[in-house]
Amino acid sequence: MKKINFKKILNITLWVLGASALVFTLGFVSDREQFVKGRMPQIIINQDDENSFVDEDDILKFLKDRNDTLVDQPLHEINVFELEKALNAHPSIAKTDVAVNVNGEIVINIIQRKPIVRIINSFGESFYIDNKATLMPLASHFTARVLLVNGVIPEQYSQFYNLSIPQIQKDSALCAASVLDDIYELAKYINSDSLLSDLVTQVYVNAEREIELYPAIGNQKIIFGKADDIAGKFEKLKIFYTEGLNSSNSWDKYSIINLKYKNQVVCTKKQTPIIKKTIKSTETASVSKPV
Repeated sequence: MKKINFKKILNITLWVLGASALVFTLGFVSDREQFVKGRMPQIIINQDDENSFVDEDDILKFLKDRNDTLVDQPLHEINVFELEKALNAHPSIAKTDVAVNVNGEIVINIIQRKPIVRIINSFGESFYIDNKATLMPLASHFTARVLLVNGVIPEQYSQFYNLSIPQIQKDSALCAASVLDDIYELAKYINSDSLLSDLVTQVYVNAEREIELYPAIGNQKIIFGKADDIAGKFEKLKIFYTEGLNSSNSWDKYSIINLKYKNQVVCTKKQTPIIKKTIKSTETASVSKPV
């Protein structure tokens, strides 16, 4: 006589009961959704810095303009995917997560975009580049305290807003014509270094597409040149400040600090007025990188 496997029968019975309970629960939830309506959403805006491009009122207005008030909207009609997609298209939002539970509670979790540089182009138009290397418009009620770049910058926001910096860099024609990629790489490096981010407050792009820096201390113009060898040039500048200007107490001696030349910092003295003429001298200081 074949032996009955009671353990196996018990496992099958429990599995069937569990599946039945799940089906019943899902059916109950589905029926309940027909009557449950959305409550006032809880909006959480994550801020890991001082930036405040959007607030709760902005999000509620954004939803209202889309007729997505959510309040008293039947739960089964709330499309979480479409809601996240719409909010993610907001120019100040990097990422949105929307959660809705069976009680009608709605939580909207928002991460703001983070600009690293503000650009004022040749036409006086202003916009940002964020830390994800994409263009970002200004907010109507908030201005981020970031590195400012102006000068001969012909690129307009309307022409480039849908292109990321990597896309510009991959297109040889765009890369040759645009200075946005140079500005981004420079700003990214400055922002990654606490000393440089405190030192450099403004950047100017001249007619030759060369970069000029203006420091927070001293009144020198720092000629950076093209956006190449960024790390090497800034290392020369740091050495010159710490071992040159500090040691000789010459913060007001020079009007120009030129970083364009390899392994050298070329400094121009300030013009010294004399009777009927001025004298302008140039000194060259060699800088060796530390081993």
